[in-house]
Amino acid sequence: MSLTLDFLLPPPPASYKTDQSTGHLSAPIDRLLEPVGRHFLAHARRKTHNRTFSEDEMHQAQEKANQVVEEETVEFEYEDVDIDSVNQDPTQWKSQDNYAVLGLTKLRYNATEDQIKKAHRRMVLLHHPDKKADKNDDAFFKCIAKAYDTLMNPVTRRQYDSVDFGMALLEEDTPTAKTKGDFYELWGPVFAREARFSNKQPVPGLGDDKSSKEEVEGFYDFFYNFDSWRTFEWLDKEGAEGSDNRDDKRYQEKKNRAQRAQLKKEDNARLRTLVDTCLGVDPRIAIFKAEDKKKRNAKKDAKAAADKAAAEAAAKKAEEEKLAAEKAEADAKAAAAASKKDKEMVKRAIKKEKKTIKGLVKDNNYAVAGSAATPDQIDSQLFKLDDILAKNKSVEQLEALRKSFEKAVADGNLDQVFAAAL
Repeated sequence: MSLTLDFLLPPPPASYKTDQSTGHLSAPIDRLLEPVGRHFLAHARRKTHNRTFSEDEMHQAQEKANQVVEEETVEFEYEDVDIDSVNQDPTQWKSQDNYAVLGLTKLRYNATEDQIKKAHRRMVLLHHPDKKADKNDDAFFKCIAKAYDTLMNPVTRRQYDSVDFGMALLEEDTPTAKTKGDFYELWGPVFAREARFSNKQPVPGLGDDKSSKEEVEGFYDFFYNFDSWRTFEWLDKEGAEGSDNRDDKRYQEKKNRAQRAQLKKEDNARLRTLVDTCLGVDPRIAIFKAEDKKKRNAKKDAKAAADKAAAEAAAKKAEEEKLAAEKAEADAKAAAAASKKDKEMVKRAIKKEKKTIKGLVKDNNYAVAGSAATPDQIDSQLFKLDDILAKNKSVEQLEALRKSFEKAVADGNLDQVFAAAL
């Protein structure tokens, strides 16, 4: 808030003379003045709203009256407090159930400051020593005051909430793996209570049967890595009463720190066991595992089918290649057989043609003109015939030679054609 105060410095006294020596004056400097305090705030409030003293007092009184009315309208369900069931010894204030003393067992850590104030006011009115026959019987009244002081201080309230004795029965009633009943109704309130200790807010809820796999995994990841503010300072033990020995205090503080660390460790182990148990009986986990297994099996089956198809294709290809090789081999054998047969036929044809030609020459006086051929002429003609046959190796050549000899026989000039064939 910025506020300008319009005032002037007071005039100098009448005895002041301008030529009067005042000594050396330092140079003027600017300084930041920060007015504070309730009187300045009251002045600033009057200045801001342009009120007189009486107007401002009336306005403040009206605001206080309105505040009382607002406090009275806080929604709150009164609880009857059985005095015999709560602490009545003010010396045992550290082990008392502060919420039970004020009648806030249904709200506990959810109770607002307004609800605590209203519950305290009611308990004060009911149990003020002035309303008792023994005016000096103020033990329970002191317990009420201590509970109020504890719960209205954020630091001490958090210390007490860390070990709230009234929650012991609820925490002991935690379900186990063998507890029968609806999973979400059994375990939902458990983790809702544990959520109050989390430094990280908001805390994910347990969810229901419609929660996604990501939501369920996020819930368990959060509680497996739970960051708790519980310090267990409320259970610290104090040193010997009236002892001012510094070493004794240090020793007791060391023991308290060790106890807090041990309790913290035990609480972390308790919570982890709780989460493990919940995870083990969570019906959604079994469903997710079945779905994952189905997906894995689907991939496995798809791979097996692909491998089978590939194996079948490879076997089919191998069979086709085998059949093709066998066919090629059969064709090759058939071709070889046909080729052999053709060669045999050619040989027979050549042999036949040669035999025919030899017979034709023999029957026609060995192609010697005139009188019958002599033995020497016969040998000579046969040698010549062998030369002629050597020059004509193919069936076509032999066939042409035969035909030429047959025509020569018909024409009567075989000796000339025979000689020409050499």
